[in-house]
Amino acid sequence: MDQTILYILLICAISFCLTMLALIDIILKDFGSIKVKIIWHFIAIIPIIGWLIYLIFGFKKGQKNKPA
Repeated sequence: MDQTILYILLICAISFCLTMLALIDIILKDFGSIKVKIIWHFIAIIPIIGWLIYLIFGFKKGQKNKPA
């Protein structure tokens, strides 16, 4: 029973970290419009699978912002 809880917490922690990395990546990229960026934010915060959807479909769509 204790190991099951530990595994669930581990999966949640990994998912949380990957979600945060996806959100940071979305913030740092330019997707052409604010609407598209907001849509990717909402997709990325879907529990457990949002970061995976962003990684598969949205990661290469944005352009890195160039420093001013």
